Amino acid sequence: MTALAEWLEPLLDARQQQALDQWAIGAKGIAGIELMERAGAGLADLVAERSPSGRIVVVCGKGNNGGDGFVAARLLRERGRDVDVLRLWPGAEPGGDAGRNLERLPGPAPEPFDPSALSHAGAIVDAIFGTGFAGEPREPALGAITAINAAADHAEVVACDIPSGVDGSNGEIAGVAVRAAATATFHAAKPGLWIAPGKAHAGEVRVIDIGIPPDGPVEPQIGLIETRVTQGIPRRGSASNKFAAGSVLVCGGSLGLTGAPCLASESAMRAGAGYVTAFVPASLNLIFETRLLEVMTVPLLDQDGSLRPDDVGLVLDRVSRAGALVLGPGLGRQPEAAQLARTLARAAELPLLLDADGLGAHVGELPSLRERSAPTVLTPHAGELARLLGCDSSEVEARRLESVRSAASQAGAIVVLKGDDTIVADPDGRAAISRGGAPALATAGTGDVLSGVIGAYLAKRMDPFHAACAGVFVHAGAGRIAAQEIGPEGVIARDVIEALPRALPARD
Repeated sequence: MTALAEWLEPLLDARQQQALDQWAIGAKGIAGIELMERAGAGLADLVAERSPSGRIVVVCGKGNNGGDGFVAARLLRERGRDVDVLRLWPGAEPGGDAGRNLERLPGPAPEPFDPSALSHAGAIVDAIFGTGFAGEPREPALGAITAINAAADHAEVVACDIPSGVDGSNGEIAGVAVRAAATATFHAAKPGLWIAPGKAHAGEVRVIDIGIPPDGPVEPQIGLIETRVTQGIPRRGSASNKFAAGSVLVCGGSLGLTGAPCLASESAMRAGAGYVTAFVPASLNLIFETRLLEVMTVPLLDQDGSLRPDDVGLVLDRVSRAGALVLGPGLGRQPEAAQLARTLARAAELPLLLDADGLGAHVGELPSLRERSAPTVLTPHAGELARLLGCDSSEVEARRLESVRSAASQAGAIVVLKGDDTIVADPDGRAAISRGGAPALATAGTGDVLSGVIGAYLAKRMDPFHAACAGVFVHAGAGRIAAQEIGPEGVIARDVIEALPRALPARD
């Protein structure tokens, strides 16, 4: 497997975290109860920070997650806080390190879970299930999770390692899951804390160092995109010219959809491309000539404003002098336009970004993209990815990581599944996740802006996975900048384009 890039913060799935725990205990001689003590201490600190006064209720399962909860309860009681501990197991007490920490718990012993005990709590600690949980919660955990969520309107809910009910490895939720205001996760964050729908249940994510050495025997394949991703973007220098800065071709547009290729072209320019050429319907060329002052336009044969495949050769003639092709913005869904997209995708021997109707043209033909000799990047939203995979969009939203990885494998391409948790996947299984936090991007045209940005980076001859991740990072940053200056409700795609240069951090 390919190692994660240094600009990705590693995220550990359940299997990897378990392997690290066992390695730390077995190979490094760190007692499991020491790891549990540090985890519980970090959890207690977060609870005290989020809820500095008032009664605290800690809801504990029987496993190690419950053991972390016992530690936190003990430490909070030692600080003078009023803490009730509720247990979810019938019969025999927990064993192992969890049992030892239950024995060390001062004050009242844990009581059986009762929803009424959550009343008037200032904070509730969810220590029911840990990172290893997968599937659908059953009673008594099911009832406890439901009651915790009902109490969240008056209490600060803090999750221990992962909100119970969320699959820590992928963010999937099979039934109900705790909705936390904050999550204390241990050693490293988990993918499920950053991938929807789990992301919406995690709240603030706090990573707690529990003393596991950094050189453990695992190779994470998922990471959070960090600011350092931008350090690899080529910048203009004194010897640069417009062609060296990157030449981008954009092909699309149709009657009623002239804005999309304009936005993609303009964003490519703002992202640093030195030369952009737009291939557009001849009957609409005046619109593009009027709008695109810095972009060259080449009119192609069309019928009623929709491109035809007749002029494919004219586009391919320019391919040898360009660095990347953005294909699909505003293309429309006429059969002739779809045929143009499929023909260009197969024949264009340069990095290709497929978006919008360029993706739609490949419904049922995703594996054909593996035949391309140059890198391919796809940028679907959930609905577009569902059509490519032949499923319903709700299935994609429920299993976002699995879906994007499947598409990347089938197409032999980099796939960018857009959303607040935008996921970039490549065919070898690597995945990069955006931290998101840019709700202003939820407006028409911002997907075309992202296509132009990634297209510009591809034209600068960046590694395609790196280019896609850098594009996602800069695009989200521009959305946040535009929201700060205008207000999130008033942002339009052009505002995001204008903010792109300010979203690119200075070099170290």
